[in-house]
Amino acid sequence: MRRQQIHTDKKPFKCTDCQKCYKSFEELMSHQCFHTVERPFRCSHCGAGFRQSCELTVHQRIHTGERPFKCPDCGKCYKSSGELMHHQRIHTDVRPFRCSQCGTGFRQSSQLTIHQQAHTGERPFICSLCGKGFTQSAHLQKHQQIHSAERTSICFVCGKRFTRSSTLMSHQRVHKQLQ
Repeated sequence: MRRQQIHTDKKPFKCTDCQKCYKSFEELMSHQCFHTVERPFRCSHCGAGFRQSCELTVHQRIHTGERPFKCPDCGKCYKSSGELMHHQRIHTDVRPFRCSQCGTGFRQSSQLTIHQQAHTGERPFICSLCGKGFTQSAHLQKHQQIHSAERTSICFVCGKRFTRSSTLMSHQRVHKQLQ
């Protein structure tokens, strides 16, 4: 009976929290861990908690440096099979994530999500100080340096300070034009 369920499209086991369905009770139980804050699997090195033992196993490789998944094409090694799979798309140029608006393909779903913001104009990362929006959190973090007192890039000609080295380089062109 169980073997037959795996090879059919029937998913009789339904999650009561999100209504997602699964082929086996074991898959359902594994999924339901994501709805709880319970993290019974603890890292002995740093105390981080995980919902599943396989997540702990992958995490522990941060401490051990173990990278058991090796790319057969270039020899690069990875901590998880998922990381290796993402990497291998570079060699095959497989782009399974397609934009429904323009058809552009991406190797990772996160790249597609960022791309789709260009079509929607969505800027979900908002600066709490000036209200400017950004498509990525890294861009917001870089922007927030403008508001801080950290101006570590200094012009050697006039002493003016900048938050970014790229802005300093643009500024220094002014001095070159004046010469």
